[in-house]
Amino acid sequence: MQQFLGAPRAIVADLLNATAQLMPLRMSALDSGMRIVLQAEPDASKVAVLSGGGSGHEPAHAGFVGPGMLTGAIAGELFASPGVEAVLAAIQACRAAPGVLLVIKNYTGDRLNFGLAAERARGDGIDVATVLVRDDIALPDAAQPRGLAGTVLVHKYVGHLAAQGVELAQIAERGQAFADRLLSLGMALSSATVPGQHQGKRSPELGLGIHNEPGARKVDPQTLQDALDLVLAPLLEAADARLGADTPLVVFLNDLGGCSTQELGSLANGLIARIGPDRIALMVRPAALMTSMDMHGFSITLGPADADVLEALRAPVETLAWPGVSTPRPVTQFDPERPRTTHTPGSGRRDAGLAQALGQAAEILVAAKEELDALDAKVGDGDAGSTFAQGASAVLDALQADTLSTGTPAQLAQELAALVEHSMGGSSGVLLSIMLASAAQALTDGASWPEALERGLARMQETGGAGQGDRTMLDALIPAIAALRARPEDLSAAAAAARKGADATAQMAKAQAGRSAAVRAEALEGVVDPGAEAVARAFEAFAQAAASARST
Repeated sequence: MQQFLGAPRAIVADLLNATAQLMPLRMSALDSGMRIVLQAEPDASKVAVLSGGGSGHEPAHAGFVGPGMLTGAIAGELFASPGVEAVLAAIQACRAAPGVLLVIKNYTGDRLNFGLAAERARGDGIDVATVLVRDDIALPDAAQPRGLAGTVLVHKYVGHLAAQGVELAQIAERGQAFADRLLSLGMALSSATVPGQHQGKRSPELGLGIHNEPGARKVDPQTLQDALDLVLAPLLEAADARLGADTPLVVFLNDLGGCSTQELGSLANGLIARIGPDRIALMVRPAALMTSMDMHGFSITLGPADADVLEALRAPVETLAWPGVSTPRPVTQFDPERPRTTHTPGSGRRDAGLAQALGQAAEILVAAKEELDALDAKVGDGDAGSTFAQGASAVLDALQADTLSTGTPAQLAQELAALVEHSMGGSSGVLLSIMLASAAQALTDGASWPEALERGLARMQETGGAGQGDRTMLDALIPAIAALRARPEDLSAAAAAARKGADATAQMAKAQAGRSAAVRAEALEGVVDPGAEAVARAFEAFAQAAASARST
């Protein structure tokens, strides 16, 4: 299974059923062979606005049916225009209105089927007008530019005019004038996956339509900025020519279906910076509104920021998919208040031997970064070495700057807790910081280093929920601190206990905490836990340095 979809012939019915169950809509009977959704109780005194086209572009078009936007939508099969009979049936369902406006994307099938349905409806005495959307600028010499995501803005604009009681002829005239000033361009890293078809994914292209057709040309963006420049450079040039240089713009960033939330956020941030917030009068909140199945790409639409357009886009609507609009503004920043410390870092006494031992342990962890990352890649997310190296580097920097009170135990533990908290990512840094902060309090109360570390370890276990045998760094920490408590002067015994505990994790087939807990047993077999390995190496380096200091 590659997509969470039913049988190809059932997809459209599934999509419309879901929409009709979530919104107050009426839906054509399934056995009619037509796919139409209408507002449950449209205002019969206002012009009805209908749109539609092939499916596969959801939430367009049914997602925009509701008061203030579309009166109804007619859906065809995937990437195929609905038939004339379906369009005509939707028009006839709105015959009580003072007129019906059809918003049509400029594709041959849509033009012909909607156009013929309009003619037949007029012959039946229904006042019908049309607006043709042709906002694509990918092919400047094209006689019939395609209708793209700008269609959604037209839905919003003419829907608002209809809700305000504007007559049909004027809505059609103003709607066409607005549609003709819209400019859209899309780019995708890969094409769509169409159910029932087995076409291979295409490479990046600029100027794609919304029916999985090839783009105007192949491109090779290397960065986010490259991608934005490829789309925005021709768009802004066209906007300056058609709308006026440096005129305020309405901007719409549309997800073609396959962008993650994070990608859309990065694109939006870059888009605002590239155009400039001062030129963006209004921005439709980034969303997937006119998609092409799961196409991994985006389109940008620029339009005129006329007063009536801004009013229409800002007006509230009752639809499933309209995301709303915002006006970009400067980010308001503040300086977070940092926790107050009871002393200045490094204001305590110094112990050269302890400083040397700390430095050697830190250097060992920095040197082991790649090896520990590789170990973690087998059982986790591959960053354990980087995490410990960040903390170790912070310790080395502090030693270099002489801001560690190596001769004042409680103060040193507090300083190390702060360093680890701010430099190490993930749960390891938090847990070690908890242990050291608790140890600092114990040292302040008069405890020895082994007693303080034992108390910190207990608090760490209480907070983290893991224990010995759970395949974490505790499998090395717990025996090491127990050995230190039994023989406070014998650092080599503590190092040996840490090494034995770390090696034992290779035989633990099930982790109970950390990312390894989600890894299958056979993947863990024979692999030492990277956190426990880091602890063992640090204890070994510390003990060796301390022994060297005593012998000199």
